[in-house]
Amino acid sequence: MEPLIAVVGATGTGKSKLAVDLASRFNGEVINGDAMQMYRGLPIITNQISIEEQNGIPHHLISCIDLDEEPWRVGLFKNECLRVIKEIRSRGKLPILVGGTHYYTQAVLFKDQLVGEATVETQDLDGRPEELSMDSADKWPILNAHPDVVLQKLKEVDPAMADRWHPNETRKIRRSLEIYFQTGKPASEIYAEQKRQRQAATDYSGLDTDVGHLRFPTMIFWVHSEKQTLNSRLEKRVDSMIDQGLMAEAKRMSDYLRARNAERVPVDLTRGVWVSIGFKELAPYFNAVYENSTSEKEVEGLRKSGIESIKTATRQYAVSQTKWIRNKLWTALTEAGMKDRLYLLDSTVVEDWGTCITEPSESLVQSFLKGKPTPDPKSLSDLARLTLGAREAQQNDSNTEAKCMTCDVCRKTMVSEEQWDIHINGHAHKRALKGAARRAQRDEYLRKHQKTAGDPTQDDGCQADNKDA
Repeated sequence: MEPLIAVVGATGTGKSKLAVDLASRFNGEVINGDAMQMYRGLPIITNQISIEEQNGIPHHLISCIDLDEEPWRVGLFKNECLRVIKEIRSRGKLPILVGGTHYYTQAVLFKDQLVGEATVETQDLDGRPEELSMDSADKWPILNAHPDVVLQKLKEVDPAMADRWHPNETRKIRRSLEIYFQTGKPASEIYAEQKRQRQAATDYSGLDTDVGHLRFPTMIFWVHSEKQTLNSRLEKRVDSMIDQGLMAEAKRMSDYLRARNAERVPVDLTRGVWVSIGFKELAPYFNAVYENSTSEKEVEGLRKSGIESIKTATRQYAVSQTKWIRNKLWTALTEAGMKDRLYLLDSTVVEDWGTCITEPSESLVQSFLKGKPTPDPKSLSDLARLTLGAREAQQNDSNTEAKCMTCDVCRKTMVSEEQWDIHINGHAHKRALKGAARRAQRDEYLRKHQKTAGDPTQDDGCQADNKDA
């Protein structure tokens, strides 16, 4: 048995603390799975766990990249993480993977032989939220074209995938076309083949395939808090980060950029640590400070609005992390027949950490390592029952292939049959139908009138009839 413990969850829920607690209890070592925390020298902006909080537990893949280094793509992270996992096990210790960059951690958790282990960084399909790589943009210039042009090309090479995306989902449309160029296969065919093989692996235990299955015997903890409580906690945490020196770190990053610009060395601000929460929100403030052309009152206003933007962005990031777990991770576990490996732990009340987090997590890991049965994940708490139960209730809907449908009358695009049914039965659509019918009648009348007016033989016939009369 080569067990792996994974800890996921939104920022501010207590993932790092749980990882340290479990490592201390079960002779483990922690592997960072947060892309921003890999950057060296920015412990506050990237919210790295402090040395004191590490409690003597070895932490890997943290503070290991300089500002001028290329950000790790998911394939590189996966390979390095697997190497570290092997090293930890060679020491007889338990690897514990923790992080908020969930497409990093999911690449480690699951096998996907169809896409290819060696090329996963360029074929991560739905899972990679970064923009197009520079190489892809250079090789296939159409990827930089107007979204309508990209969508039209996707319709030509992969109509099934084009139907799947809303016209406004430009990143997904571009990514689908990029996959076609990179692999020579439509992304829809790749998805369909993956789904068939995963289903086969789930249905037939004797089949020699493990596509989409967990790479190791794994227990996954989802540290989760009620939204309102978490938002309040995140606001206070941003204030604490400001007190600890976030502004100084952001200034150092800004100074670095100015020095690079002076040297005419380009820096891609759309990738890596430059998109981290805490820097980009303060950029207008530092620009005003450098230019020294704004009043002190206006500069202070920019500083305050920057801090408020950090709080807003942090709340939004927490929402997106939770959505990933609810949708991507849940779906992957369901397809692998492993959704009972995901345990939600309620960290809403920090004072109840011992009873709500420590006790159940230690009991579960102990049973898991000994190969004993573990309880139904929904039985751990009311929050687990409500959250996981709601996701199970939506499972049938998630199994339905997504397909966009466009109403030619209203010129609106719906992304599901439910939205389509609501639209066609709505008053706005019915009014549009009546309006279209009136316009059609008017156009038909004008067409006949113009035809009559432009046919002189009809007039001659009428005149002859009149003479005969």
